[in-house]
Amino acid sequence: MSAPPAGGTPIRTAVVGLGWAARSIWLPRLRRNPAFTVIAAVDPDERGRAAVAETEGALPVLAAVHDLDPAEVDLAVVAVPNHLHCDVATELLAKGIPVFLEKPVCLTSEEAERLAAAERSGGAVLLAGSAARYRADVRGLYRIAARLGRIRHVELAWVRARGVPDRGGWFTQRSLAGGGALVDLGWHLFDIAVPLLGTAAFRHAIGTVSSDFITQRSSRAAWRGDDGGPVLSGGTDVEDTARGFLITDDGRSVVLHASWASHEALDTTRVTIDGSAGSATLHCTFGFSPNRLEKSTLTRTVDGTTRPVAVPTEPIGTEYDRQLDMVPAQLRDPAGRGRVIEEVRRTIGAIERVYTSARIPQEVRESVSAPV
Repeated sequence: MSAPPAGGTPIRTAVVGLGWAARSIWLPRLRRNPAFTVIAAVDPDERGRAAVAETEGALPVLAAVHDLDPAEVDLAVVAVPNHLHCDVATELLAKGIPVFLEKPVCLTSEEAERLAAAERSGGAVLLAGSAARYRADVRGLYRIAARLGRIRHVELAWVRARGVPDRGGWFTQRSLAGGGALVDLGWHLFDIAVPLLGTAAFRHAIGTVSSDFITQRSSRAAWRGDDGGPVLSGGTDVEDTARGFLITDDGRSVVLHASWASHEALDTTRVTIDGSAGSATLHCTFGFSPNRLEKSTLTRTVDGTTRPVAVPTEPIGTEYDRQLDMVPAQLRDPAGRGRVIEEVRRTIGAIERVYTSARIPQEVRESVSAPV
């Protein structure tokens, strides 16, 4: 394993997977940040390699991660399709290359354990995309939460007016994506709940899923450039909407609502925290969609009085820059290994249980819920 770079030495970074996230989010930011130097790009798809080679000039573009030399790479930023996250990350970790892995970190609890084993055997640290935690408005919400007493209940919703990604591609095929809106948007929502709930595990989970919008042309994520193809009558087997109700092992409750498309006019994220000493609500829009709320609003309610709390306005995507700024310290932190895996186990476990609940036949669910 290559040692973490010294304070003034740029982190030699390989970008693995050259799709929309790599080209639109990570490569531009890594190029701008003096703490990093991009030394290679990797993608088995010839079209992806050609696109990056055309824009990145002399950057070496490789076809496979086994071509990366651990002695020359300090970090791999992995943004491959979901079903490849575990395989690619475990190969890199086992070679001793630290990995920054885009969400969802894994698709099953079994994959989480494979990642944990690779992190241990290779001696490298696994980091994960958690950009929403680095938003200024979410940080403001966390500061208020610290003054709300004992947190009793959290409501998390990310509802797009329209924004089904890559319909007909890997995003909307369960075998490749692991699920739909719950795996995609829901992972972000669970992620911002971590600082609120701490290490509490979910004891109970029930949920439902639906797919009323996924085949409609108007529901595509136009801002991703995904809206140019034909309308598909098949090729999708994931949900566009998921709702869940969860209870932690210490008695707190969480409501979750993730939708790629809806009847709403704007893409909206809403987080509400109820505590023993008050409540707080954040209205904003996560992600890159231009169909968003004009600004974030944050309020605190105590004893029947609701007051606004100022939050700064920042450019879309600033949270990704802010998270990237934290990576050098995370790579040097000797206590960092295993930290992400602990969070991942709880998140993927909750997602699996919501899906399991949603797949119970309706007549069975009704009989189970009937009063006795």
